[in-house]
Amino acid sequence: MENQEEGFRPRESGLGRRVRARRVLIGSAAGCAVLGGVLWALPWERPAERAGPSPGARAMAAVGAGVPADPAGLAELIEEREEHVRARPRDAAAWAVLGTAYVERGRRLGDPELYPRAERALRRSLSVRPQRNVMALTGLAALANARRDFPAARRWAERARTLEPRRWTTYPLLIDACTGLGEHAAAKRMLDRLTGLRSGPAVLARAAWVYRDRGWREDAAASLADAAAGAREPAERAAYVERAGQLAWERGDPKVALRHFREALRLDADLRSAQAGQGRALAALGRTTQALNAYRAALARQPLPSHALELGELYESLGMDEAAREQYGLLRERVRAAAAAGADEELVLGRYEADHGDPGAAVRRLRAEFARQPGTEVADALGWALHRAGRSEEGLRYAVRATDAERGGGVRSAVFMYHRGMIERELERYGAARRHLAEALRVNPYFSPLHAPLARAAAQALGDPPDVRPPELAG
Repeated sequence: MENQEEGFRPRESGLGRRVRARRVLIGSAAGCAVLGGVLWALPWERPAERAGPSPGARAMAAVGAGVPADPAGLAELIEEREEHVRARPRDAAAWAVLGTAYVERGRRLGDPELYPRAERALRRSLSVRPQRNVMALTGLAALANARRDFPAARRWAERARTLEPRRWTTYPLLIDACTGLGEHAAAKRMLDRLTGLRSGPAVLARAAWVYRDRGWREDAAASLADAAAGAREPAERAAYVERAGQLAWERGDPKVALRHFREALRLDADLRSAQAGQGRALAALGRTTQALNAYRAALARQPLPSHALELGELYESLGMDEAAREQYGLLRERVRAAAAAGADEELVLGRYEADHGDPGAAVRRLRAEFARQPGTEVADALGWALHRAGRSEEGLRYAVRATDAERGGGVRSAVFMYHRGMIERELERYGAARRHLAEALRVNPYFSPLHAPLARAAAQALGDPPDVRPPELAG
């Protein structure tokens, strides 16, 4: 993948061939199967099979295949379904399609205010057809995943799977839910079942992120390359290319990441996650003004709390404290809006509080979040918050959980390694601290404009391991 960023053709590495030998033609990128899970049973055609399809028809074709739809198509699809249910309020399938279209549009726009509308439509579908309404059940699972309510997502998806175990588009929803709950072995089992039911670019991209979470980077890159090469519509290909950019960023290659993010935006100008990714990569390359502009553009159209936190920390690293406070204020505002719409942004709020607000409040929030859904990201954030609150010994237990592959922390994250190393340094476990800080900088030396310099300074202060001969050789 590292040398194929322009054509997205698979690299014939040993692991890449192993991916093919397992025939892992599976899954969609996060959120890509949201609408596909609901619309699987609806008729659709390939774009080449009809002349001049409308954006709404193209959206229907895309989501029927379990792949992303462009925003214009989603808007048209929603308008058409709204008109339909006004005329035929007893059409359970139409209500389910409308509800899940709201979910996808809310996710694309970063607008949680669409989620209550989605829930009303999906529950209306269930009230009209309370028995064997798999479309509404998968729509509710998609909604719960979008709200970061992973226990509810798993319950809804399991109900759908019980009714139709061979409905392939239910499995990406279960994979997301299991991952959010920190159940990586279960996510892999769901992936294995998916591979037996479906093949194609959307499924390859889903597999890539499961591989990424298990630390199989080259497998993930090969699967994403194949997914991008096989995608038929611009919005679909853009989603997979953006994911390739994320992988490149995580392995510490901002130049390749930037090329991926630019290509994703060329394919889909409304993909704001790619625009924020540009900001991340540009900042790493020292192109600060362009980085700030990219982040501002992303937040203007998709004001996600996580992007506001990133931009605030970039401002803080530049000594622009007032601008940083403005972004942190936006973060709090968006978290409140999300909570009002039933969405859970406690993870990003806890991260903010740990480093820029009240670490004690961060501990309380993240402890409750971990009790409800103990994912790897929450474990890392809780461990760091405990450390920042002066409870490093307890914090280390969660940091180990987030970074130990045997306990589910297989993802190679520079941030997680940095947190663990700094906690071990505080506890005077200098050998372990030295190893983990070095690993953080080896994985991605640019992982944060605010924290990467602290990691380098801490690693330099620890110095090289002491030159002590084994006792049996001493004297």
